[in-house]
Amino acid sequence: MEAGEASLVARAVDGDKAALEEVIRLLQDPLYRLALRMVWRPADAEDATQEILIRVVTRLASWRGEAKLLTWAYRIGVNYLLNLRRQTPHEAQQVSLEEFRDSLADGLADADYRGPEATLLAEEMRLSCTQAMLQCLERGERIAFVLSDIFELSSAEAAWILEVTPAAYRKRLERARRRIGAFMNSTCGLVNPDAFCRCARRVPKALATGRIDQRRPALTAHPVTPSGRSVAEAAAQLHRLHDAAAVMRAHPDYAAPRAKIDTIAALLHSGRFPLLE
Repeated sequence: MEAGEASLVARAVDGDKAALEEVIRLLQDPLYRLALRMVWRPADAEDATQEILIRVVTRLASWRGEAKLLTWAYRIGVNYLLNLRRQTPHEAQQVSLEEFRDSLADGLADADYRGPEATLLAEEMRLSCTQAMLQCLERGERIAFVLSDIFELSSAEAAWILEVTPAAYRKRLERARRRIGAFMNSTCGLVNPDAFCRCARRVPKALATGRIDQRRPALTAHPVTPSGRSVAEAAAQLHRLHDAAAVMRAHPDYAAPRAKIDTIAALLHSGRFPLLE
């Protein structure tokens, strides 16, 4: 346990509102990014983050430093997300990676999109596609891949978060890596130059079907955390590393929407959610 975290949490539990707000500030963006990877859509991730933060804050008194504060919060968040009743569209339709591959081939243009905001829309396509790809994994495999290959946690940390043995976690992760790797090597031109799919060639079909919105791109225009990676910086990182994990990892450091966080703070200060259960 870091002394600074222990002191901060102790003050928050004792009713220090400034300390409570600092706990929320430290956790809100990482928990939002976790939720976004699991539920795909920013609006759904906002709702999930609110529920997770309320659970985290109301359980602060039970934190005993068995893990870093964020790792402990991830455990609460993961438990909530794995048991979430609401399904993503891919989950509801039970879309497999093979079916998703076929959908990418359907309507692929012969040449790169050259219309307005071509670079931005190709990036929007990449970010949206990698989000959708994750939804083709069942939730247990998805969270294993997210924790290890996207958030770069150790097997020991991820196993603790999931409350499984490191050996069981590694097996789950290996299945997810094998499936994602095979899919991207056969499909994604960013990973394999011989694969058929190119982000810029998917743009016309995505615009026509409404999968991406030229006027309101959901992911390239999304706010990022202060000093976090921007879209351009994430893309630059991607171009240095051409493997499946790098493509999936190369998202900006998204920030949790400010209005939602202000709502959470107001709820916690309302007296409806005591810190001590």
